[in-house]
Amino acid sequence: MPKVKQGVYEIEINYDWCKACELCIEFCPFDVLEADEEGKPRVVRLEACTNCKLCELHCPDLAIWVREL
Repeated sequence: MPKVKQGVYEIEINYDWCKACELCIEFCPFDVLEADEEGKPRVVRLEACTNCKLCELHCPDLAIWVREL
């Protein structure tokens, strides 16, 4: 499970649980996430994260977590 930390927030993605639906990517208002070659999310702009948790709230697999550091 990769964790990406920077500044105030950390995003953790459980790739074993993720089924690459891309809902987290679509709901992120600040384009923090981007699909990898398998369609699974990867963090590309963590500095833009505002901790709105829309990615976490819309994940049907409960595979992504946003935490305040």
